[in-house]
Amino acid sequence: MSEFKVHHHVSELMNQLSVRSTDTVGAEVYTEMLLKNTTPYITTNVSANQAKRKIAESTKTPIEFMAKYDDLKSKNVRDLDTLVFFLSKLEDEHQVKEVLETIFKEHAEAIGATTAPHDIPTQLLAPGSKYTPQNLLEIQMQLKKLKEGPAFSQVTTSEILRKALRERPIQRNVNVPHQPDWLFQRPALTMDFIVGVDGPTDSNIVPLGSLPTMMQEHAILDDLLCCLQGIEGKYILARALTERYAPKEFMIDQSLDASLQEMVKRILPLASNYSTVVRFIEEKSAFEYGLVNHALSSAMRTLIKDYMVLVAQLEQQLRHGSLSLQKLWFYIQPSIKTLDIMASVSNSINRGECIGGAVLSLLHEKTSSFIGDVKGQELCLYLTQSACVPYLEILEKWIYKGTITDPYSEFLVVENVTIQKEKLQEEYNDDYWEHHYTICRERIPVFLEQMADKILNTGKYLNVVRQCGRDVQCPSAEEIVYTLKEKKYYEHIERAYSYASKLLLDLLMEEKELLARIRSIKHYFLLDKGDFIVQFMDMTEDEMKQDLENIHCVRLESLLELALRTSTANVDPYKDDLKVDLLQYDLITQMFTILSIETNLEGDYKRYRSDPTDLHLSGLESFTFDYVVKWPVSLVLNRKALTRYQMLFRHLFYTKHVERQLCSVWVGNKTAKMYSIQSARWYSAAFALRQRMLNFVQNFEYYMMFEVVEPSWHVFQTNMNTVSNVDDVLGFHSDFLNNCLKDCMLTNPQLLKIVHKLMMVCVTFSNFIQRLGHTTEVQMDALVGDKHPRDFADKGKSSEKHKQKAKVLSEHVDDLVRNENFERTIANFDANFSRLLLELLDRIMEFSQSNDGVKLLNILYRLDFNGFYTERLEALSAERAAALNTSTHSSESGSTSSWPTTTFTTTRPENVRYVPGKHYSRQGPPSSTGSVG
Repeated sequence: MSEFKVHHHVSELMNQLSVRSTDTVGAEVYTEMLLKNTTPYITTNVSANQAKRKIAESTKTPIEFMAKYDDLKSKNVRDLDTLVFFLSKLEDEHQVKEVLETIFKEHAEAIGATTAPHDIPTQLLAPGSKYTPQNLLEIQMQLKKLKEGPAFSQVTTSEILRKALRERPIQRNVNVPHQPDWLFQRPALTMDFIVGVDGPTDSNIVPLGSLPTMMQEHAILDDLLCCLQGIEGKYILARALTERYAPKEFMIDQSLDASLQEMVKRILPLASNYSTVVRFIEEKSAFEYGLVNHALSSAMRTLIKDYMVLVAQLEQQLRHGSLSLQKLWFYIQPSIKTLDIMASVSNSINRGECIGGAVLSLLHEKTSSFIGDVKGQELCLYLTQSACVPYLEILEKWIYKGTITDPYSEFLVVENVTIQKEKLQEEYNDDYWEHHYTICRERIPVFLEQMADKILNTGKYLNVVRQCGRDVQCPSAEEIVYTLKEKKYYEHIERAYSYASKLLLDLLMEEKELLARIRSIKHYFLLDKGDFIVQFMDMTEDEMKQDLENIHCVRLESLLELALRTSTANVDPYKDDLKVDLLQYDLITQMFTILSIETNLEGDYKRYRSDPTDLHLSGLESFTFDYVVKWPVSLVLNRKALTRYQMLFRHLFYTKHVERQLCSVWVGNKTAKMYSIQSARWYSAAFALRQRMLNFVQNFEYYMMFEVVEPSWHVFQTNMNTVSNVDDVLGFHSDFLNNCLKDCMLTNPQLLKIVHKLMMVCVTFSNFIQRLGHTTEVQMDALVGDKHPRDFADKGKSSEKHKQKAKVLSEHVDDLVRNENFERTIANFDANFSRLLLELLDRIMEFSQSNDGVKLLNILYRLDFNGFYTERLEALSAERAAALNTSTHSSESGSTSSWPTTTFTTTRPENVRYVPGKHYSRQGPPSSTGSVG
């Protein structure tokens, strides 16, 4: 059972028991406990009988309990013995019983508050009863109408069967061939009794009581042999059925001798069982009941033929005058037991409306129950083996060839034809692998339940290989025959599973080079090739600044091709599969949309989302890579996986862009050497803020690249060396992407929103400073003239112009920075950046208190290595604590603030190595060794 189902059942149980969920006692806590302590329960007859007996001894109504158990068992209710075993264990838990009794009494008192009408039995309105007075009145009216309606007993057996065949609704999605009309128009086309009305129809029949005893015995023997063949006699008449699957009842001439009449009553149950089995055979031979029922009916028909041969032999002895009632009773003893078992099987299947695997489960349990009865077990084993033949043939085709031939929807594996492999590159899901072939639990025979998952995976593996145009020939293919020793066909399935998993894994890993393709994707999507991404960003810098509508994908494709050919990526054999894509939405919208689908963060998505039509995206914000993947590699690198790679790429790519922008500001700020001391003092606040921003962006980029992506990739590669099947590959690859997304803060809407705002502040600040520098440079060129000497003779003049330019530039910058607008703008940038950065660190501390957010502390230690932000965070915590105390004292209701009181510390864990003062950026200008206040 999956974690989601366990959590759902736990929540429902807590709601039924009126248990409140808290932080320490909640559905999540109980779900985790159940999943950790789950052990497979293997049902045995001994454990089920002991549990049943234990409950019957402790209950006040043992007879009703046993009757209900037998009724459910006859209907082949799954997990009945498991439930009984659980209830028997609950019997020993006295504390739990007391709690349940208290809860049930409270519910009973609430339900039993209504007054019962005098004309309705009070036991039906007892506390805890599900019936209300109105319900019971409606039931009484319906019973009265049924009592006054036409008698059902006048309907003949053949009419019941014809009506069932004609009007039976087809609940399963199967194509049932059309049946001819003559099948429904011939009432005598049956081997069962044809009954008109009750009572004798021939007035010339002499009462048996008026005949001598010898003649009475001969006449009743003739009638008995007719009844054993499904034909009414003169003195033994069959009653019409009261319901569809009711046992056949008979009327005997009451004038018959008492001793003979008693002997006849012993023999007639054989005729009743014959009628039940024949009705079962004729009904289950219809198309809609499936191949298993067809095979079972065929096996029963074979036994009925042997039985009819016996009746013919007895009839011959009667004609020769050598048959008596005592001899007849002696000869039919084996047949009585055989038909009794067959009738019991027929009734059980009819009550449970069993089809396919449910029939085999019932037969398996019947066979196992005849331990010690050799003849009975042999008969049930014959029926079970015969019924298993078509089911096991479907199983053999599935585990040996990867194909399903299931015309009547009986097999445990279900194919969803609406999900095609072509959609793997179109839709954000992996439904093809997970839902194209699924298991239907109701169709699993009991003896295959433990191997159901391996059966599913074996056929899936071979099916993928077949769709690649390969001919599958399993070397260990052997016929699977039902046996009580389950180990035998377990071995067949295990060998087929090993072959199929190895075949598909070799196809993907060796021939299709799956790991090399994933490594190629990592080079481009996770910025593994540094020279390629830098060269590509340099080439497309002007193109990326334009609006989305003005960008031509053809030009970007050409620049991508040039960057690939002129960098180290040229040696990648799969570089031609890399493509350019321009999305119509930004990363925030894409990430929140996916989170709203896959998690319970839909509320956060609605709060943070923006209308895509209102977004005016630039090329940089909409740009991403795409990758061409063909079958069967698309099983692993499906659209869902590629979308995750794209989100990581857009996040890293934009961070890299922000770093480049700040580096450009750093390069432009080198002209500050020309400023006067006073100008440099005014300009220092902008320099300090730029360095703090650069320090944050470089450390954040380093954290994602070297503390998230690379360790996760190393774990992924290690796991891939130990995989044994494709499911392990899918699981490890999904874990790799999920860990990268989570640790890069892409799955947390709050952190992602703060990081996005920080990047926007950095970009806006860079644009402001660059625009300012560009304006100054233009004005100086206009005032001083051409800044480049035209030839060697102009070097003297160039030196004088340089001094003149420095003087004019210094005066211009003095005028600019003395302006209050410049100082206020820099202060606003500083305030916004500091506020957002503190908010980010605060949120990281909050999320790091859980086990899922421990790795996020690494970026906190990198940014706050000298304790600069610790003081700010402690002050923020103190303010919250004061606000919390004020709110507690002022509120009459005693409500508390939503801000937690947190003690901040920057003690670095042992597993994280950090050297204070060391520069960790791979390229670009040097980052500061400390934080600037």
